[in-house]
Amino acid sequence: MPRAGQGRGIAVSLSSIGKKAISAAIGLLLAGATLGPVAAQVTFGSPGDPPRIALGAGAFDFTPSNHKDSRTAAELRAEYRYGDVFWILSPFIGTAGTSDGAFYGYGGFGIDINFGPSFVLTPNVAVGYFARGNGTALGSWVEFRSGAELAYRFADQSRLGIAIHHTSNAGLTKQNPGEQSAVLMYSVPLR
Repeated sequence: MPRAGQGRGIAVSLSSIGKKAISAAIGLLLAGATLGPVAAQVTFGSPGDPPRIALGAGAFDFTPSNHKDSRTAAELRAEYRYGDVFWILSPFIGTAGTSDGAFYGYGGFGIDINFGPSFVLTPNVAVGYFARGNGTALGSWVEFRSGAELAYRFADQSRLGIAIHHTSNAGLTKQNPGEQSAVLMYSVPLR
């Protein structure tokens, strides 16, 4: 049951996102430290990778809440990923649209966690402008996105993976249903 002044659905605060990210990072570090030879294959950041263009297609709000306008829609996404610009941080900008006419323009950063030469987990966060179109009302024009992408890196440095994200206004307004998206992503390096 929501507290007074809090909307129905999934409420996310920025501090809870930070706590979860720190917990996940500590867990990965501890797991890496205890796995012996496998730990040597886990690296952070991808300094040799060039900037890339990423395109994706999937489902927006695939776990609809009980909100009257909450429903699943097709999503298309495009991102420009700068590569490791700030130590192991990789900034990106992007845009997404849905079959219900929603638009999300955003910017953020991710960190590549490499499991050997081929598998890359990229936790990432973003903030941006959201216009709902005829779809799910997320309660604000400012929306925060957090999630991760798990991808396979090919020899030519292109990647194919699945991105799972949660988008919410982090409690900025009373209405804060949040949404989850799952998108198949393909990125190609720019050389």
